[in-house]
Amino acid sequence: MIFKRVGVGRPYPDHGLTSKGWAAVPPRQIRLDQLVTTKDTLQLSSLLDEDSTFYGDLFAHVVLWQGDYYLEDGLHRALRAALQQRHVLHARVIRMEG
Repeated sequence: MIFKRVGVGRPYPDHGLTSKGWAAVPPRQIRLDQLVTTKDTLQLSSLLDEDSTFYGDLFAHVVLWQGDYYLEDGLHRALRAALQQRHVLHARVIRMEG
């Protein structure tokens, strides 16, 4: 199993973070098997494109909500890590109270 669970949608309220807000969160390592996805589909071209992070954040965005880590952005990065047999992902993690 790659992820803890495959989810559909975000169960947590809007956090209101912009790209600049996410950039202020220091990245850390998180295990793939701790993540719950917020998307159940992926564009294959995003997974295979080596420049897919050129215009975006280099790190995945994760929201800690009610004890679960939700992968909000970076599904293709997480899958690429899994395909390379890595068990951790560098991500920016915010904690939301609920």
